[in-house]
Amino acid sequence: MDQNQQQDENNIKKQKPGHGYIKIKTFPFIMLLFAFVFVTALVTTIVMSLGDDKQVKVSIPERKEFTKLYEAYDEITKNFYQDTKSTNLVDGAITGMINSLDDPYSTFMSQKESADFNDSISSSFEGVGAEIQEQDGNIMVVSPIKNSPAEKAGIKPKDIILKVDGKSVKGDTATEATKKIRGEKGTKVTLTIQRAGVDKPFDVAITRAEIPIETVYKEMGDDKLAHVTISTFSEKTSDELLKALKELDKDGMKGLVLDLRGNPGGLLDQAVNIASMFVPDGKVVVQEENKAGEKSAITADSSVNDGYKVKVPTTILVDNGSASASEILAAAARESGDIKIVGTKSFGKGTVQTAKTMEDGSTIKLTVAKWLTPNGTWINKKGITPDKVISMPDYATATIPSNSKKYTINDFGDDVLTIEELLKALDYNVGDVDGLYTIDTAYAVQRFQRDNNLEETGVMTGKTTDKLVELVQKHLKENDPQLKAAMNMVK
Repeated sequence: MDQNQQQDENNIKKQKPGHGYIKIKTFPFIMLLFAFVFVTALVTTIVMSLGDDKQVKVSIPERKEFTKLYEAYDEITKNFYQDTKSTNLVDGAITGMINSLDDPYSTFMSQKESADFNDSISSSFEGVGAEIQEQDGNIMVVSPIKNSPAEKAGIKPKDIILKVDGKSVKGDTATEATKKIRGEKGTKVTLTIQRAGVDKPFDVAITRAEIPIETVYKEMGDDKLAHVTISTFSEKTSDELLKALKELDKDGMKGLVLDLRGNPGGLLDQAVNIASMFVPDGKVVVQEENKAGEKSAITADSSVNDGYKVKVPTTILVDNGSASASEILAAAARESGDIKIVGTKSFGKGTVQTAKTMEDGSTIKLTVAKWLTPNGTWINKKGITPDKVISMPDYATATIPSNSKKYTINDFGDDVLTIEELLKALDYNVGDVDGLYTIDTAYAVQRFQRDNNLEETGVMTGKTTDKLVELVQKHLKENDPQLKAAMNMVK
């Protein structure tokens, strides 16, 4: 008995006739009771007389469209040459229905896969740290997570993953591919990558690690211009950002660059909460449009952030790895907050998903609506073009050569070309940048090794390759043209 039932009974017991008490006449009530007992006894007698081997069929309405599904299930369980598991068959049927939608963001996750998915948005997890999606039968990288093994190994947005440890993932769902790529920290996985502009696929070996839950990173120089990076939108991201911004305010922040480059998105409510720090209350952050074409608007509300608003000049950085919630935030800040965007065109993901957990712990993640910018623009597959378009240098997107390979005089190809480009970026004279490992290239490698206390072999491999990548990334961070432009706009 629940609490409401108990409370109702207590109320009746306390009331007197004429004050809400329901009075039943004795004779009709007794006759009704006798009739009920008689019918119950009759039904019981009929059922018992049928015997144990007889069944009473109860007609349950069925939907005609499921007849074929039931027939297929019965055929498989009856005639398949091996034992079947009903859970696997049902899960497979749901997966098939989801796949038929031809939507890269809708997916079915088993109980285990669902737990992994929840980990990725609410806590740390172990893997390579890259957001992926299925597109046209291929597994495409949306973006590597900031400071993740995938980013450090040179994985780029829109890379196509052809194989995982030598096994093709062509035709896999994003969930299936994720299951193959993830693993315990310290273990290695090799991804075969096809990159636009690169003639041949290449392998990237990545050591898995724990991907931390921290999603906000801040720094500020003597000029009091702050650079704050959001790597993804998880459960606590708006809280992390609020804390970071209040600390920066306390330290005298005079300008802010909010860096969303490489941010693959995440939770919608976090994007809305953060937008409310930059957009005046009551102004539109994002619109949702359902299948019927009905639109609803979500507006800024600073009460979710203790009434906090950013009061210093701000710019936002995006690139082709900025997707989903990143694009919602950037569009809201520009169209409702008059904030300028710097960088390159964003990814272009303009749909909203919800995750429904089933009784057994599995999950259906389903696209339920389009999202539109405050001005009503649908950016799906188009992206957001920044107010100031600035590209990164070519070497920033170069394919990093494997540290397990040796490159020496007379070698040639794309890897050698990359080595020359990276050395040149660090002001080493390699002669002609033409993809041919010449004596000039070997001398440049030797000078690089001498400057970094490495064995002077003139051969690019192992620790020399690792050091080259490390110093190029450091150089790129110190000479980031997009960040410099964004900083100049808030001075």
